[in-house]
Formats: sequence, C-alpha cells, structure tokens
Amino acid sequence: MANIHRDNSFSNINEEQMPVAKNKLHGWKHFAGLYAGEHVAATEFVIGATFVALGAATTDILLGLLIGNLLAMCSWWLLTAPIAVETRLSLYNYLNKIAGNSMTKLYNWANVVIFSVISAAMITVSSTAVRFLFDIPAQLNWYPNSFWFVAIVLAVGSIVVFVAMYGFSTVADFSKICAPWLFVIFIAGSFTLFPALSNHVLGTTTLSGWSDFITIGDSSIWTGFTSDGEKGIGLFEVIGFAWAANSITHFGLIDMAIFRFAKRKSYGLFSGVGMFFGHYLAWISAGIMGAGAAVLLKTTITSLDPGDVAYHALGLTGFVIIIIAGWTTANANLYRAGLAAQSIFVNQSREKTTAIVGVVTVIIACFPFVFSQMLPLLTYAGLLVVPVGGIVFAEHVLFPKIGLTRYWAKYQNISRSVPAIATWALALVFGFGLNILDVMSFYYLFIPTWIFSIVVYTVLAKKYGADKDYTKEVAAENFEQKQIIVYQAEQARNDTPFVEDTSTISKILNAVSTVSLLIITAFATQVMFFSSTMDIYDTNKVQFEYYCFIFTIVYFASAYASLKRQKALNN
Repeated sequence: MANIHRDNSFSNINEEQMPVAKNKLHGWKHFAGLYAGEHVAATEFVIGATFVALGAATTDILLGLLIGNLLAMCSWWLLTAPIAVETRLSLYNYLNKIAGNSMTKLYNWANVVIFSVISAAMITVSSTAVRFLFDIPAQLNWYPNSFWFVAIVLAVGSIVVFVAMYGFSTVADFSKICAPWLFVIFIAGSFTLFPALSNHVLGTTTLSGWSDFITIGDSSIWTGFTSDGEKGIGLFEVIGFAWAANSITHFGLIDMAIFRFAKRKSYGLFSGVGMFFGHYLAWISAGIMGAGAAVLLKTTITSLDPGDVAYHALGLTGFVIIIIAGWTTANANLYRAGLAAQSIFVNQSREKTTAIVGVVTVIIACFPFVFSQMLPLLTYAGLLVVPVGGIVFAEHVLFPKIGLTRYWAKYQNISRSVPAIATWALALVFGFGLNILDVMSFYYLFIPTWIFSIVVYTVLAKKYGADKDYTKEVAAENFEQKQIIVYQAEQARNDTPFVEDTSTISKILNAVSTVSLLIITAFATQVMFFSSTMDIYDTNKVQFEYYCFIFTIVYFASAYASLKRQKALNN
C-alpha cells in the first residue's frame, strides 16, 4: 500500500487487502445463519458416533458438550470477534501486515494441508453413502480394501473438485438452505431409532421419564466403556474436545475473515447457534443414530460407517443427507485450500491451484482413516495454527498495553519476520513436545501452546525493535486509514442497495419449504412418541422414511426456487 500516499487512489488495491467498508457490514441474522449452516454438517455424523466408540458416559456427554461448546462460543465472542471488528481485516491480511510475506506463505501452506485433509474426509463420508447403494463393504481400515470403493471416491471427488473450481458460488448459495433441513433430519434420525434402543434396553418402545433416557444412554449409547470393555473418555476429555474442535477458527483466528463483517463485537455470541444446534444436539443425535443402527444390525458402532448409520435411521433420505452434507462441506474447504494455494503461487489461477490441490485431496480421500480419525485430526490441526493466533493476539491486544507498537515490522519494511517465524516453530515444538511427553490431555494442548506463543513472540518482538519510537509511522498509518474510509464512502454511493423479494410467489415457496420441514418433524415425532409396540414402530418408521424422502424433495425444490428468485432480483 506504499503507493497510496502518492496518488490518494485505492482503485488499484484489491478490496480484500483493505478493511471492510461500513456499507458491507452485516446484522446478527447473517452470523446466526452462517454458523448454523457451517456447523450442522457431515462431520457431525462422524464425531457424534466417535464419542460413542470412545466410551463416553451419558452424563459426561450431556454436561461436557454443554460446557465445552459454551467455552468455544466465548472464544469466538471474546477473542476472534473483537480483533476482527477492530481491524476489519482477515487473518491473512493482518498477518501479512505484522509478519511479512514469508510468514503468510508458511501459514497458507498450513491451511492448504488442513483444508485438504478436511475436504478429503468429507469426500470419504459422501462416498460411504454411494458405496452402500452398490453393496460395497464398509471401509473400516485405514486403507481401502475395495477397488470399487476407490472408484467411487474418485468419481465423487472429481465432482467436488470440478464444482470447487468453477461453480462454488452456486454451492455456497445452496448450502444456505441446507442448514434448517440438516438440523431437522439429525433430530428426526435420532427420533426414529430411539424406540428400538428403548425396546432393546427396557423392553418397551416408550419412555416414562428422563430417568429412562439416562438408563438407555448408559446401557446402549454412551456406556462409559469402549467396545473392547476398556474405560472410556471422561467429562474432562469431552469438554476439551468440544472446545478444541474449532480452535483453528477461534483461538487460531481464521474466523476473523467472517467477523470482520460484523457490526458489533457481540455478534461473536451467534457462533453459539452453530455450537448448540450442530455440536450439541447434532452430536448427541448422531450418537443415538449410531447406537440405534448397531442395535438393529446386531453389531458394534465401530463396525459401521456414516452410510450404514444414515440409511438405517432415515432410509433413502439417509443417502441424501450424507451426500449433500459431505459434498457442501468438502466444497467449501477445498475452495479455501485452493485460495490458500493461489496466494502462494500468485502467478497461477485459482482454478489451476484448486485442481492441483483437489487431485491430492481425492487421493487422500481413498484412505478411510481421514474420517475415522476426525477427532485427533481436528485437534492437531488446531494445534498447528493456534500459535499464529497467539502471535496476532499479542500484537493487537497486548502490545499497546505494554508500550510496544503494533505493525512495527511493517514500519521497518520487514518481509520476513524472525520473531513470528521463530515463535511459530518453537510453539510447535513446545505443543507437540507436550503431547509426546503425555503431560496432559491432548485436547487441551492448544491452551498452553497459545500462551507460550504470546510470551515468546512478545519477548522476541521487543528484541527486534517493537519498542522503538514509531510516532511518524503511526501517524501515517492513521492518516491512511482515514483516507480508506473516505474512499469507501465515495464508492458506497455507487452501490446498488439489496432488494428483498416480497413477491407472493416467493412467500408461497418459503411457506411450502417451512411446512415440508414441519411435516417431516411430525412423522418423526409419531415414530418417537406414538410407537407403543415394535409392530407399530416398524409401521411408523416405514411411513416416516417414505414421507421424509418425499418432503425432502419438496423442501429443496421450493427453497432453491425461492433462492433463485431472490438472486435474480439483485443481479
């Protein structure tokens, strides 16, 4: 941005490099919907079932997920949102500002790896539904044992890569309408299998009270023991994972990219919509579905993959939820991986970098370990990037309080920040060293690693000149920010205001989609609460599966038609 002072023009500066303009900010509904959509996804099938396999106890799940998700919500609210709102920058641009281009490239490489692995896991999850249709055995080893499963992964993965390259905006729009349906289907799936679990444990398909739920949970879902009879994870570990599962985005500050558009810092609280719909209710529902499917099939949950669980809970709709939830999640993360790769190889197009990353991702997806090991993979991914969050936190929050200067590296024209790179490297050695020494539960390693990175970066930054006098540079920076605000205000005059679609046809379409979800809920409720015998249960479940599939089609048809009408109105 050095040329800015000479010509007072910002027209040649990429909009992404500037703080978000005031007219681009969003209200709370945007963030509530965004987090609901992103955190009710295919990963919930895997993680919910994994808690069962790890032998968590019922009370530990109910209380541990509550506390852990509250801590995660507070992390977005108190850490990520304030820095994002004060700077109006994404983490990538903020990092480039305080640590130089070399550090940013290293960070982008880390993101390529992380988002590629998450995308690969979601492609594998989607493939479990397709393999079920062709009667291919479940893939339960870390490697594939079926040529045809590999062929399915390659086919599904190719579609994901192609869409991420050329059609991501359509998928992003489609994902917005998936969130309400996904939430309803997760709850409905648990409702349809719970009577079978109740009959297995209590000898009756109906519950007489809350104590029956706890009894069923302790006996056949969250038993407190693994399938091998060993003592399972406890309350401390459940809290830790629920908090650490998204440490990459809150302590690691990646979601600065989202909250830079927030009108207020308090909007960080709306991450709780995703946490409690997705990481509380959906994880619990997925655990019930997994245990219920295992009872119906007379096997253990570790012998099932998401395709097995979804089909036996939801019938044909199970294929739909696995494919859609996996597909939309994989596309979003592969798109992120492609963007990160393109920022490294600046001379290549995003389409080309996405294609190359996509090929590697699809190869990884052929190995089922990527979804079966989601809990540790997400935790280690967080451990990898949390030090970067610590560096940014130190620079933005701590430095002004202790007499050091923000952006000191920029003022010195440093392109390779030794303090930042050294801090990241030392923090990784520290964090993974604690893991090797087994000092504490690895779910909590991100906390001491984050604190360590703050301390080390502060000490090194002071040594390299963060405590010098930058009065002139700070004044120039403040003047530049004022110029940006003036420029953005001028640009806003040319913006076309958003037009809300209030037509009768769209209102009817929205009503049809809402009623479709209510009908699905009603049939699921009938299975859960009005199946007095197993014969009635079987009849109700068959009826549910039929109407659930029909009204799923109706929901998507009406909701997508309404979305297209809204977009056409503003194009």
